[in-house]
Amino acid sequence: MARSQRLGHCICNIKQPCPCEVFSAQNICPCAGERPSRNATASVALTRTVARAGCASKIGQGDLKRILTTLPDVSHPNILVGMSEGDDAGVWRLDDRTALVQTVDVFTPCVDDPYLFGQIAAANSVSDVYAMGGRPLTALSIVCFPIDEMDGSIMGEMLRGGIDMLNQAGCQLIGGHSVNDSEIKLGFAVTGVIAPDKIIKRARAEPGDLLVLTKPLGIGMVTFAAQIGRVSAAALHQAGQTMAILNKDAAELMDSHGAHACTDVTGFGLAGHLVELARGSGVSVELDLRTLPVLAAALHCLEHEILPGTIERNQEYAMGWVQNLDAPHERNLAILYDAQTSGGLLVALPPDHAETYVHSLRERGHKGVAIIGRVVEKKPSNESLITITNAGLEYFIGTKEENRMKKQSSVQTCCSNSHTDAKQTSCCDALPEDSGISEQGGEALTLFKEFMKAANQPGLIDAKNKKLMAIVLSIAMRCEPCLKIHLKAAVAMKISRAEIDEAASLAVAFGGCSAMMFYKEVREGLPVLEARG
Repeated sequence: MARSQRLGHCICNIKQPCPCEVFSAQNICPCAGERPSRNATASVALTRTVARAGCASKIGQGDLKRILTTLPDVSHPNILVGMSEGDDAGVWRLDDRTALVQTVDVFTPCVDDPYLFGQIAAANSVSDVYAMGGRPLTALSIVCFPIDEMDGSIMGEMLRGGIDMLNQAGCQLIGGHSVNDSEIKLGFAVTGVIAPDKIIKRARAEPGDLLVLTKPLGIGMVTFAAQIGRVSAAALHQAGQTMAILNKDAAELMDSHGAHACTDVTGFGLAGHLVELARGSGVSVELDLRTLPVLAAALHCLEHEILPGTIERNQEYAMGWVQNLDAPHERNLAILYDAQTSGGLLVALPPDHAETYVHSLRERGHKGVAIIGRVVEKKPSNESLITITNAGLEYFIGTKEENRMKKQSSVQTCCSNSHTDAKQTSCCDALPEDSGISEQGGEALTLFKEFMKAANQPGLIDAKNKKLMAIVLSIAMRCEPCLKIHLKAAVAMKISRAEIDEAASLAVAFGGCSAMMFYKEVREGLPVLEARG
């Protein structure tokens, strides 16, 4: 600032005097990087600040593989597990008794509480070391944070949660790196140790092994539902507590129970990770979804079709290797492609040890652990790697009552009054109550009403198509009063339900799941439309 004062103007903007108005009013210098103090910590819902929550923010499995295949192979005698194997972590041999296990993981917020998000990010990062059978020792933090828009105390809470969780894992944070970014991201680069002869790789499952999953599925669905205001606070809290569970116990028990193979279930979903396990091991697997542990709130997501886009992305990659023998429960297969954040371990164990492994984990307080299937020999004539013998979901973690879904909260109104007269041109021909302009004297309002009437008159586009366009725009704007008016008018014009649904699908294609839920709920609230079928 001293330099600016000598010059007589701001060094950042020569047209602005120094001291500027901000400095005079608040005693801070923006050019020096100073920012006004903020205390918005409690009011920021982290999941609402990101496009994709948690591990759903990662690049898809298919895209990632296509990119990695273009890179040169990295080889060295001391690389025991490297990039070419695509396992959960890399392993570097130091000597005959000790090897380093190294991994890094970064993602966006999957819960609203900064401290809990930090815990989850740390638990997820050390999980890759656990999946290899290793013991985490040190970590480096990686933080992206919009420091100009959010209070720095939020970032502090994130890191504090991460440090506390790392301490539980016996892992010490020894440094890190930060980036001023528009979207929050947090993760850790973790280094652990393992004996070279104790490495548990993903691609060593054997026919006859039983498959154990140590945490329930459904995390991606529940966190997505939270983003669009469609999940109860209790359900999101339960999902958060599940994500914050360390895989430490599951890893410690693997060696003593003779585990042959292991991987942690994260962004590629259970099916994606299972495909890699089966392909690498040269085996097939049979899954019984009746024993699959699932968060109860995820059942509501399935019933209401609240499905994040990552499900389609994961399904596109893995579905070619999945065969479902239980067609009546086809809808439930979405749970297999749901991206998990800080998910459980998927462990292949000898059949005489699997039950004991599950029992030992439950004794340590892990409720969402179960045997979910078995490994079988790969038949050359069968392209499927995963066969679903039963697709009915029966094993739920939590109760439906505590995880009851909230009603749609993303509905907006683009007007001040919720008109219900179907004869009205639109619900937007009213001034806001606090405008200070009377309806009789508002020249702009009069002109707007005339414009709306003219816009709705048939012209080069006929009245039917204009009405369908109005429906599409009402869904895109999430305006419930407008949509009700135009839906009723469409019925009066004898526009068929099929035509209305087809038009609405265009808005859904652009607006995503939340637009679909908005349209579905408004439509179901109009008996006159539902009656037409």
